[in-house]
Amino acid sequence: MAQVASDVLPDAPETNVLETNVPAPGVSASKRGLITASVMLATIIQALDTTIANVALPHMQGSMSATQDQISWVLTSYIVAAAIFLPLTGFLSDRFGRKRLMLWSIAGFTITSMLCGAAQNLPQVVIFRLLQGIFGAALVPLSQSILLDTYPKEKHSQAMAVWGMGVVLGPILGPTLGGLLTEHYSWRWVFYINVPLGILALLGVMAAVTETAINKARHFDLMGFAFLSLGIGALQMMLDRGESQNWFNSPEIVIECILMGLGFYWFISHIFTYKQPFIEPAIFKDRNFSIGLIFMFVVGIILLATMALLPPFLQNLLGYPVVDVGLVMAPRGMGVMLSMMIVGKIAGKIDPRLQVGFGLILTVISLWEMTLFNTNISSWDIVRTSVVQGVGLGFIFVPLSAIAFASLEGRFRNEGTALFSLTRNIGSSIGISVVMAELQQNIQRNHASFADYITPYNQALAKVGESGHWDIATTTGLVAINNEVQRQAATLAYLQDFQLMMWVTVAALPLLLLLRKPQPGGAPVNVAAD
Repeated sequence: MAQVASDVLPDAPETNVLETNVPAPGVSASKRGLITASVMLATIIQALDTTIANVALPHMQGSMSATQDQISWVLTSYIVAAAIFLPLTGFLSDRFGRKRLMLWSIAGFTITSMLCGAAQNLPQVVIFRLLQGIFGAALVPLSQSILLDTYPKEKHSQAMAVWGMGVVLGPILGPTLGGLLTEHYSWRWVFYINVPLGILALLGVMAAVTETAINKARHFDLMGFAFLSLGIGALQMMLDRGESQNWFNSPEIVIECILMGLGFYWFISHIFTYKQPFIEPAIFKDRNFSIGLIFMFVVGIILLATMALLPPFLQNLLGYPVVDVGLVMAPRGMGVMLSMMIVGKIAGKIDPRLQVGFGLILTVISLWEMTLFNTNISSWDIVRTSVVQGVGLGFIFVPLSAIAFASLEGRFRNEGTALFSLTRNIGSSIGISVVMAELQQNIQRNHASFADYITPYNQALAKVGESGHWDIATTTGLVAINNEVQRQAATLAYLQDFQLMMWVTVAALPLLLLLRKPQPGGAPVNVAAD
């Protein structure tokens, strides 16, 4: 087995390459607390930025006199850059050291956040957002990897509960925080808010996190990275711009689809034929980890797709102001926090597969209740279903994160956490694109179906029209009827999307049968010789 090169960082122990991610013994409780707080700050600022800027887009558009298509690049540049550079986390951690990579990432993310807030025109914002995505890509997987190595095996569930709060709460609280900052200050503060948090995270990581050994022998698989980047980049571009470009009626989307297929085909062929591939296929031999990736894909769909649907539903159909939308959706985060605290307490006492199953059932129930929404529902109905869904997501996220890494070899941990985050992000992108495309198409279908009943022979309509407001014989009456038909068609379309996500969650339930129960105290990390 190859030995680590001698020119490692001063505080990096000279250990076997395959043992670089084995947790160092004897971490004190105070140091562990500082490590947890520091990496969680880094996780939160990155997770917040996936949704916090969405609320500020209309204000940015007006400030910079940009079109809708132009301002969308503020989101697209960040998402595509983060997706492409996320798989690099494992290689960069091994090649330069995990602590050093974490420090670079936090510093770069903080600086580019400040530059985004200070940008004077749209090209500057897009460039700085692209750089922000590059630097922020590694923050979430690195945080997960550091926490897994900081806590002993028997406390991995507690560690994942803390980590999961940042990952899940960030996107949930993003619209609320973004709306408040934009309303009371300006859109620039959705970026400036990262600066003090980033500085605190940087100081904490510098003081508490221990550097891992450096593997100078690991070579960079440029072709593998290029193929994967092509596939992921084309996929993200297609998903992000598909709706605005009318999907496959646009040559741009067709080209991106072809490039996506070629990129993934070349990448899969490459990793099975290259001697030292960018991502080793052996990582997928761990059944729990592979099934965990599928579950995380489903979690990604549910987590952000619901959040993409509820704000326009509340604003456009129920007439909620932007700030009120954020306040109504915020209790969802309380449900996540509650469930994650419970999961942390019962870790090791209840089979994690049962916890994941319970979370899926709660999520199905909440989505089923959302299919019963109408235009007369109260704020309490929204809050109640959101809290139930938040509790369900917490029961899925934490035990799933623990069980997926319970038996994964230590040498794969950095790549594993990166793939975990990448799968969740792709699930979120696909979920948002699918539900938004379905929403628009279903609105048109529903409108056409409802319009079939608007005839002079409809007795119920004629009776209502006697008041004059919905008189089919007048132009004013026809406009009023059409507005109501459009409103009801849109309402039904939202319910159909909620139903779609409900069936996706139901379809994931049988995968529980494929998960293995972790050994008591956690299975030992396999660091056997080649």
